[in-house]
Amino acid sequence: MARGRAGVALLTTALLLAPAAALGSGQSAHAAAGTTRFSGGPKAASGVSKTLKAAPGTPGGYAFADDAQRVEGAASTGAAPTLTAGRSYRSTLPASGPVHYGVQLDGTSNAYVSVTAVPPAGGTAAVSDGLKVSLRDGAGRSCDLDTATIGAGRSPRPVTAWAVREISPRRSLCREAGTYYVSVERADPDGRGASPEPWELELAVVSEPPVKEEGSAGAPGAWNSATPDPLTGEEQRRPGGAGFAEAALIGEGVWRDDIRPGRTVFYRVPVDWGQQLHVTAELGGSGSGRSGFVPSALDLDLYNPVRGHVADLGIGYDGSQKTESLTPLPPVAHANRQAPNSKVSAVRFAGSYYLVAHLSAEVAEEFGDEPVPLVLRVRVGGSAQDGPGYQGDSVPAGIFTVTEEDREAAAEGTADGDGTAMRALAVGGIGTGSALLLGLGVWTVVARRRAAP
Repeated sequence: MARGRAGVALLTTALLLAPAAALGSGQSAHAAAGTTRFSGGPKAASGVSKTLKAAPGTPGGYAFADDAQRVEGAASTGAAPTLTAGRSYRSTLPASGPVHYGVQLDGTSNAYVSVTAVPPAGGTAAVSDGLKVSLRDGAGRSCDLDTATIGAGRSPRPVTAWAVREISPRRSLCREAGTYYVSVERADPDGRGASPEPWELELAVVSEPPVKEEGSAGAPGAWNSATPDPLTGEEQRRPGGAGFAEAALIGEGVWRDDIRPGRTVFYRVPVDWGQQLHVTAELGGSGSGRSGFVPSALDLDLYNPVRGHVADLGIGYDGSQKTESLTPLPPVAHANRQAPNSKVSAVRFAGSYYLVAHLSAEVAEEFGDEPVPLVLRVRVGGSAQDGPGYQGDSVPAGIFTVTEEDREAAAEGTADGDGTAMRALAVGGIGTGSALLLGLGVWTVVARRRAAP
């Protein structure tokens, strides 16, 4: 602990020597560090995860990618704006009717379009309302459709759906190069209690190249579907991020945050090829001394590296400690996409898997507005293996890989504590001069000393 404070003090000195104007240069932390995920994504070359909170007044408390390009969806496909793979976009979804976007796809790569909808915070929500995303080819033929709903908790929260264009011998449609159209609409805008306001959207497109040898990935193999005992050990505090772009980095371990009713927190876990992810969620006692019951107090959703839904769990809450585990998932493998089970097929590539936890606003009505302890027990089993061997690069590059920096940062907890100083350096960006370079050099020495036995 003392050595950590000394390192921060040295960095603070370096920052004070830098021109103050540089801190207002507008350079984002992830941009300065060399982002290799989605535009606005959390993966930085330094291995440090960005966990800054959403700015006051952001819709629903959600932190959109800070360099997301604003684009307006069209009422017809003929006027649809074009989305580019590797970029993040921000748009608006009206209370009724679809909006349309275009994407240019080649004839060899798989494509994934994710859409996150953010209802206004403090509003109302219908159980069946949510988000419907569809993908069609230029002739209007359906390629894929996905729906994500608010659910039984009726608590306004970000919901994410994805649409897939997959090049596969099993599919004869949607294989040609050309313009495809993404349509986004509310799932049930007329449902009882549905929000009448427009919702904000975050959209992203990812391109996955084909493997080098056709059929080299094979069929899904047998895997151990037994649920292991939840991981034990000392809890480490790790505040969750306010959006996918600011998801807090965690690895195997026991992680705690105190979550307020109505809030959603985001985490990401690096999971490599051949590794198997197990997650248990635990809500602690409210400490209010009040009695009551909230049937759907906690929603925990797991998303894959392209923000495709994998699995979820719900916890009912009576003010006392409650625990639930995600359904067992297979080891990450390219061949999983051939499985008929959607939970298995979604675990199709390595990279950052996202845990998104929402505590229902109803908890405040029953037990007060004080934060409730949230503990995530994360186990990453198995040894990392080689990937399937792609013919080219993904767009964005590196989204289906786990680097050594990922593993080290997840294990050492650099997304919290001392990582704050590293993020401060990144925000300073270019133009802070030799003082920052000196600070980085000092920090490197300190980090090496801390790593020494």
